[in-house]
Amino acid sequence: MSDEVSNRDNCLYGFFLLKKRFEEKNIYIGTQDINLPSETQFIVYNEMPKLKDIFPDKNNYLLIFESEVIRPDNWNIENHKYFKKIFTWSDDLVDNIKYFKINFSSKIPTDLDFGLSKKNKLCTMIIAHKFKSHPLELYTERVKAIRWFERNHPEDFDLYGIGWDKYCFKGTLSRLNRFEVLTKLLKPKYPSYKGSVKSKKEIYEKYKFAICYENARNIPGYITEKIFDCFFAGCVPIYWGAPNITMHIPANTFIDKRNFKTYDRLYNYLKNMPDREYIDYLDAIKNFIKSDKIYPFSAECFADTLTQAILGEL
Repeated sequence: MSDEVSNRDNCLYGFFLLKKRFEEKNIYIGTQDINLPSETQFIVYNEMPKLKDIFPDKNNYLLIFESEVIRPDNWNIENHKYFKKIFTWSDDLVDNIKYFKINFSSKIPTDLDFGLSKKNKLCTMIIAHKFKSHPLELYTERVKAIRWFERNHPEDFDLYGIGWDKYCFKGTLSRLNRFEVLTKLLKPKYPSYKGSVKSKKEIYEKYKFAICYENARNIPGYITEKIFDCFFAGCVPIYWGAPNITMHIPANTFIDKRNFKTYDRLYNYLKNMPDREYIDYLDAIKNFIKSDKIYPFSAECFADTLTQAILGEL
């Protein structure tokens, strides 16, 4: 895989492997500019398309990655009738008949170097600055965490990601975001902001902990690549998101933000953590990555699940 920004930290490896799996069966898949939808055996849609863009006479399959916070149209059950099978992380929907379990997939590393000598700072956050108005959103909570550290312990926190150096208009004014000069002029000040990154891994390796909040909370099964980005770099995540996270990922591999009512309590826990306890977290992460329990989050699982479910009907 290339090192282009679109495939940073091998985030597209699952799709690369999916293409390879089909080619092993002499089936060649490509984007619609390469394979015309009208001439294909089947179509896989990445997120819910507009109804006018669906080919009802084809074998249609749907991948649902984005939550209701980002893509409410994904979760209009009435429109799922246009698809033979749907692949999603939603634990509430999966029945292995119409709905099949997939996760945000990763290329699982085999070389795990969690050297403590690299870690010269306490905590970081790598995230794009976005916002959605929704009762379950965690964008606001990310900003709360950032502002708390900036006010109380700026020496122990750094912020990275795109969008933090611009003002983000919301609602009916969001159309103004295309005027870059205006967004730069009105940008809020985030003293902890260190810029964008080319490799999350290279940044996370320098920190002991990372604020790792999903885009939304209390959605069963909604576990994105964020926690794995931390794991693969040997950075202990402070996680908030899926309510059933421990059904999928061992509890001793991360710090559950729900256990800390205030950021003061969380900070005191991080700052005063004995070395032995921290190493126990890293050991648990290594054991999880090396175990069969991580397979559902692997690119291999993603590719195999889709090819088996689709090829079984052709």
